[in-house]
Amino acid sequence: MIITVEEDKCVAGGQCVVAAPEVFDQREDDGVVILLQEKPPAAEFDRVRTAATICPAAAIRLAESLHP
Repeated sequence: MIITVEEDKCVAGGQCVVAAPEVFDQREDDGVVILLQEKPPAAEFDRVRTAATICPAAAIRLAESLHP
């Protein structure tokens, strides 16, 4: 899995941080998403998928590979 975020679309809702705090954080000054891990470990995949699904701005993109 490879994650990308579109910072310009982010509305600073923070739902991604709640869903996957090991992968996402927020800037202190404006709350915009910070991607901590572009390629998270498999143990985080479900949480990352949840974060992408609940993002109110659809600012999180996932590229999932069929190969490890």
